[in-house]
Amino acid sequence: MVKGSQITSSSDGEGNYKITVPNNNSILVFSFIGFKAAEIQVGNRTIVNAKLTEQTQALDDVVVVAYGTTTQRSSTGALQTVNSKELQDIPAAQITQKLQGKLAGVQINQASGKPGQGLQVRIRGSASISTGNAPLYVVDGFPIAGDISNINPDEIENITVLKDAASTSLYGSRAAFGVVVVTTKSAKSGQTNISASVYTGTQQVPQKGRPDMMNGTEWAQFKKEYYEDLGQPVPVPLQNPAQYGEGVDWYDAMLRSAPITNYSISINTNKENFSSAIVAGYLKQDGVLLNSNYERFSVRLNSTFKLNEKLKLGFNLAPTHTVNNSPATDGTFFGGGGLINNALLTPPVLNYQNPDGTYPVSVTTPGITSFPTPNWVRSIQDITNKAKDNRILSNGYLEYEPIPKLILKSSINVDFAQSLFHSFQPSTASRSFASAPSALSANVFDSNYQYLSWLSENTIGYSKQIKDHNFDILGGFTKQKFRSDYSAISGSNFPDDRIETISAALVKNNPSSDIQEWSLVSFLAKFNYNYKGKYFLAASVRRDGSSRFGVDNKWGNFPSVSAGWVVSEESFLSNFKTISFLKLRGSYGLTGNNNLPNYEQYATVAGGVNSAFGSTINSGAAVTRLGNTELAWESTKQFDFGVDLALFNNRINFTYDYYTKKTSNLLFQLPVPRESGFSSFTGNVGSIKFWGHEFAVTSNNLVGNFKWNTNFNIAFSDNKVLALSSLSNDLFVSDGTAHTITRVGERIGQFWGLIQDGVYKDQADFNNSPKSVNSQVGTIKFRDLNGDGVIKYGDAEGDRTVIGNPFPKFVFGFTNSFAYKNFDLSVVASGSYGNDIARMMDEGTTNLDGVFNVLKEVKDRWRSPQNPGAGKYGKTTASTGDDRAQFHTRFIQDGSYLTIKNITLGYTLPVEKIKWLKSVRLYTSVQQAFVFTNYDGINPEIGTDLNGNAPSSLKQGLDYSAYPVPRTFTLGLNVNLK
Repeated sequence: MVKGSQITSSSDGEGNYKITVPNNNSILVFSFIGFKAAEIQVGNRTIVNAKLTEQTQALDDVVVVAYGTTTQRSSTGALQTVNSKELQDIPAAQITQKLQGKLAGVQINQASGKPGQGLQVRIRGSASISTGNAPLYVVDGFPIAGDISNINPDEIENITVLKDAASTSLYGSRAAFGVVVVTTKSAKSGQTNISASVYTGTQQVPQKGRPDMMNGTEWAQFKKEYYEDLGQPVPVPLQNPAQYGEGVDWYDAMLRSAPITNYSISINTNKENFSSAIVAGYLKQDGVLLNSNYERFSVRLNSTFKLNEKLKLGFNLAPTHTVNNSPATDGTFFGGGGLINNALLTPPVLNYQNPDGTYPVSVTTPGITSFPTPNWVRSIQDITNKAKDNRILSNGYLEYEPIPKLILKSSINVDFAQSLFHSFQPSTASRSFASAPSALSANVFDSNYQYLSWLSENTIGYSKQIKDHNFDILGGFTKQKFRSDYSAISGSNFPDDRIETISAALVKNNPSSDIQEWSLVSFLAKFNYNYKGKYFLAASVRRDGSSRFGVDNKWGNFPSVSAGWVVSEESFLSNFKTISFLKLRGSYGLTGNNNLPNYEQYATVAGGVNSAFGSTINSGAAVTRLGNTELAWESTKQFDFGVDLALFNNRINFTYDYYTKKTSNLLFQLPVPRESGFSSFTGNVGSIKFWGHEFAVTSNNLVGNFKWNTNFNIAFSDNKVLALSSLSNDLFVSDGTAHTITRVGERIGQFWGLIQDGVYKDQADFNNSPKSVNSQVGTIKFRDLNGDGVIKYGDAEGDRTVIGNPFPKFVFGFTNSFAYKNFDLSVVASGSYGNDIARMMDEGTTNLDGVFNVLKEVKDRWRSPQNPGAGKYGKTTASTGDDRAQFHTRFIQDGSYLTIKNITLGYTLPVEKIKWLKSVRLYTSVQQAFVFTNYDGINPEIGTDLNGNAPSSLKQGLDYSAYPVPRTFTLGLNVNLK
């Protein structure tokens, strides 16, 4: 533009431009996002060329926030943005995989390597004692149902994570766990351009972390000794353990090297009154476990029409189709699934394959197996668990500007999805450990789930500059409604495995259906003010009315206020040349959590209740749950103080945040007297405090021909329970064998169990030690914490204590990027420290009953007073329940880890002489390259309940066995056309 005027022009894709200047003294200002502006006086020239230099930190870059945009310079809240350019070369199917290690205070765990599986995201340690802890996802301004796991990462332009109340309060009753704002790609200025990318690779499960199970000889020897210690005859198949050699690795037999391929193409068109961006993608990912795979077909069309100078119309449409087949691999062996765990426990002297290459249905062998043992390698291939999902995200808006800077906007947003799930277990397969496959065990389950969520928003915004004073205000009204419909039916006893339909089942079981609805009406307003670009003040408020809460508490108010001061603009810092930028900011506000089941506020009635009237039995209905007209959302008050600092001409950038937040009115199942006819009802009680420190540093270590940039972040967090219900200061939760406690004055969800004190080595040790009803010489010994001389297992009155903390003391991530001429290299890492993991799969892999394969270290168990072993495992000749069925310190391990998430090496081809080519880049990448940890399990990011599902906040850090996370090697190509 011509400096000091409104005369502007834009260059084309090759840098050509035309502009009319008033006179020879005119100064042209050349600018482009990410580069330093250049000023050049025209003089007598008719051709003026400019070369811009890269800007190390673009403080004036636009950042998308709640209901609008801001800049890094003027933001007063705690937020962080990641641009797609920073993520484009990480070949991952999920956008959250690409974000690992990139965001301060955001813990992203890949608990499962299952294809198509979303990651667990937790912002600032947020948690609730009875609801989920996932953030709210907002896509192009639309708070969607669920997460973003099925969105093609290539559709995303940038992601902003809103962490404090000043940033999130405009989302009111849904923002207590933070907000992830996703902006999809739109057309760029200039000519139409086309870009395409493809990567392909292979996935493998590393050896590190695989359970160190006994081989064939070791297990046969263990079993032989088992019979000898019992004084029983050793079965003939076990009399010569050496004959089995290494035996069969059942875990390895379930695995394979699996391919992954992704194609993406985008077309951007930007004309004078019309612009559009089209992104189409296809992903095919086979799983590293047999018979698991995932396919995603996606298209996105974002269009904008400028109807006239005052009226603009926008429309986005994004259909996605996915097909996901994933046999029941995760969870514990006694939970009716968990094929991975089942395979681990199968004796290695058994073979899943016949000499002729066929697969037997069962591997039960007299003298070796104690109960029916299905062939898990066949089961995983024969079982079908296929989901076909269709989803459409769509936005349409109309924007009117009657006078400059006054913008009226009305939008309608739609999120529609349908999931068809089909599960079939033929007569040749089984999920249960002691259940042999048979015609009677064949079963089918079909379900149909669909939902529609729509949102209508109407806002009015106005901005004004009066000399050094800048204002902008926004007001709005929104209404959102959600409805889901679910139906399912199961069948069993199939005469023929080749027909998987419900109609072929001889027995039809349990038809069911369900409808869920909720609605939300909201009013919102925000106000931003800055003076001279260095003093900032912001305030916002949202008023939500929700159908999920009682009639006495339908409405809630969620205000926030924040301020910022650019200290580096003050004259007293003018002599400090090393400081390029310094800003102090602070915020305080209120957000909520309405993430609870629908209809909890109502007293519900169920049918199918029979009652006798005289001699006649009549069917009827009865109240099954108490209502609560005062039920309300959890509320979180949060304070944040932050510092943004840039040094040495923006070569080093530093951000620090301290936050503290208190969550009150926790949603809780409150016990009521039994004489009421009920056991509990949902209410609001208790409070939890969270606090933490976040640090982020980016530095341009080297510039010039050889460039080296570093991005490091680390976040410390903790929590404390301030109050629970008036009836108790302790909340005990169990998940299978695992137990946790949430106690007033301590952290939430701590591991609650017994402390192992070795084994009873001999009779003297036994006589002089506290013991339980199951104790004998040679069995496991626990510590008597209450000093009564007896080991008791009760939660409240026994000898349990806090034995571990599943929440890390800090999480961190760092990225190093290098570039030399046309070569580039990046290394991304993330990790955590101070958290414990309860490896619950050991309940089976250390079972001393002799029915399963076990860990190698079990051979160093107690066998006699003269051979007491290492003091970790008891004898096999007594009740072994205490070893495995009592939750104790032997299950607990340090879960700290450092993972090199991605290493990418790229080369940009010189294509300047090819007119139709803008750029071509080849790269090779390794995902999940190295894992450094003391944890013995396969994945230190694990977190599952006993059924293999994502756990609640009170069941964190459990490892009941899950799909392994693979190491992925890929080759990729990116091509941009002019």
